[in-house]
Amino acid sequence: MKHLQTFTVLSFLIFSMGSCQKESKTLATEEIDATNLTKNLSSNSNEDAARNAGSKHVYTLTNQVSGNAVMDYNRSSDGMLTFNTSYATGGTGTGGGLGNQDAIILSGGEDDEDDNTLLAVNPGSNSISSFKINSNGLQLKSTVSSGGMRPVSIAQHNDIVYVLNAGGAGNISGFTLKDNRLMPILNSTRPLSTTAAGAAQVAFVNDGSVLVVTEKATNKIITYTISASGNPGIMHSITSANPTPFGFATGKHGNIFVSEAAGGAPGASTVSSYHVSNNGVISLITGPIGANQSAACWVVITQNGKYAYTTNTASNNISTYNVNVNNGGVTLNTAIASTTGAGPIDAALNNNSKYLYILNAGSHTIGVYGVANNGGLNLVQTVSGVPIGATGLAAR
Repeated sequence: MKHLQTFTVLSFLIFSMGSCQKESKTLATEEIDATNLTKNLSSNSNEDAARNAGSKHVYTLTNQVSGNAVMDYNRSSDGMLTFNTSYATGGTGTGGGLGNQDAIILSGGEDDEDDNTLLAVNPGSNSISSFKINSNGLQLKSTVSSGGMRPVSIAQHNDIVYVLNAGGAGNISGFTLKDNRLMPILNSTRPLSTTAAGAAQVAFVNDGSVLVVTEKATNKIITYTISASGNPGIMHSITSANPTPFGFATGKHGNIFVSEAAGGAPGASTVSSYHVSNNGVISLITGPIGANQSAACWVVITQNGKYAYTTNTASNNISTYNVNVNNGGVTLNTAIASTTGAGPIDAALNNNSKYLYILNAGSHTIGVYGVANNGGLNLVQTVSGVPIGATGLAAR
């Protein structure tokens, strides 16, 4: 479990017990100069216009060693994407896979100024960045230390933000969000369950009262209670129903839906649902539920809470699961809802869940899928030109 095999261009996924996608130790052969793609845009005081502008965009991170940047795609009414521009984050990437979910998120705070904020990790420079979403683009507002090494995932609830640092000993660290800027919370850094956790994702549940982290190498899901001031309290943990808990989606009533990659074993990936109580205690609801696919790593759930999608990175396809909105139970809907490009990783639904976006790490593309009322998928578009090592996906 302590050693993860490399995700490469020639062999999209070679898996170990620790991860779907290895944190690459070699630099990608293709890099984008973020400074040449950056467009510095001024802020716009019309918040309604800003909300409208932010409602039809899709974002991913270049994750380049020469300079990390947010790639901004315009989204048309039929879900199709057109590349717009890129915005430098003020930090750097790693040029390779991070084995993570939620490297980039769209957030809103209690302050109206924070209702349109984009947050992103810079794993190469151990920092995180915040952007204000204006009617004419993104404006970088802050780039601050992540409080650890190799930040891979970021979470937000109201004005509290937490980052998951997977490098070094690994930890979580907290920040406040004010006027689209990040400020560290004093004494908010906490360890993971071990110093070799191989953590993949962090997210809030239960109206921000609990923070959840998946640990691939330990096969654990851990939680921290979070106080009103944003400071962590007691840690709880549970061993996952199947090995290698990876990405997860948060549903209603404190329920989470976790992909379990089973160390990349062929056809062995599963999804399980868990309930997280207000005091952070975790219990299994349903699972593990398999689809006979390989390396299910990323999970998203529709706005109505009825359908969950996993990207099966080694099978090059997407599976659909039915979700019981009331009790969090999960059943398999369609084992192969659609095929994808090579090495599908991050997934994102737009704000009304009419379109699903998939980042294909092997073919360096973004797949666009229409979502039917019964959860079915229909391929709409394949967007090329995504750089090697790109990570994270966020959509509105």
